Amino acid sequence: MKPSDIARAILVVVIWGLAFVASRIALDEFSPELMTTLRFSIAALPCLLVPRPKVSWPILIAISFTLFLGQFLAQAYGIAGGVPVGLSSVIVQSQALFTIGFAAIAFRELPTPMQTVGIGVATAGLLMICGTVGYDFSVGAFAVLMISPVSFAVGNVLLRRARDVPMFDLFAWLCLVAAIPLFVLTLATDGPQPTWHALSQMSLTGFACMLFIGGISTSIGYWLWGRLLRDYSAAQVAPFALLVPFVGSAASSLAFGETFGPLRLAGMVTVVVGIAILLLSKRVQDLIKQDSTKPGSTEQVLPKIA
Repeated sequence: MKPSDIARAILVVVIWGLAFVASRIALDEFSPELMTTLRFSIAALPCLLVPRPKVSWPILIAISFTLFLGQFLAQAYGIAGGVPVGLSSVIVQSQALFTIGFAAIAFRELPTPMQTVGIGVATAGLLMICGTVGYDFSVGAFAVLMISPVSFAVGNVLLRRARDVPMFDLFAWLCLVAAIPLFVLTLATDGPQPTWHALSQMSLTGFACMLFIGGISTSIGYWLWGRLLRDYSAAQVAPFALLVPFVGSAASSLAFGETFGPLRLAGMVTVVVGIAILLLSKRVQDLIKQDSTKPGSTEQVLPKIA
């Protein structure tokens, strides 16, 4: 990956990590349904200025309902159900592993042996982090939260079906498609009067959190993420998401006093090592490929075997 694209991926990591804290704060004022509706309503505002991308409605709806609606509604329910923010960021970002698995099934996009090692190391680090979390949440909330990474991963794979379209336009319309059924769900579950009361009594803190979640984390963050997935394979892009728990856990520690000991720190270091293996293995591959295309190389002389 180009250094500029690596920087974009890290920026998305920071934004998404902080969004977990903002979501926890916003849930003190809004129901999970209303918070998710506001998230996508704000992120859908650019639809007033940009045309619908040339993607069929079935594909548009499928991506929206998995990448956005399913992922974030399950995430909101899980956090509202008591799953700690730090753990939530770990569980949601396990989508990287699901994404690579689904991409292998759908596109035969298999990771290299070294990338497989990196994935294994990073997974071990995630398991170490999960092992440090106390049992301060219900099994039901945890089960609902697990829907989030699976939906995220399916959406990542479906996103590959929307190539050659402006990513910003696409994500704005994906947000609109998600916001409409979520608004109906909010009215059905919360009721019109409580919904209006929550909106009319919104605090400045709640408003700021929703602007960050909807405008920056969803709109800008997913636009950058979509461009990376368009230009690189899932095995290259998805592992960056494993860094989100670092930001989420650190921010949660500062905001809510969530603590972690030596085992969690060791897990974080292990995840970083896994990411490094993934990136270095790709760099070695690129160097070998460049060398093989030089005059007199074996790849130029011999025909490729399909």
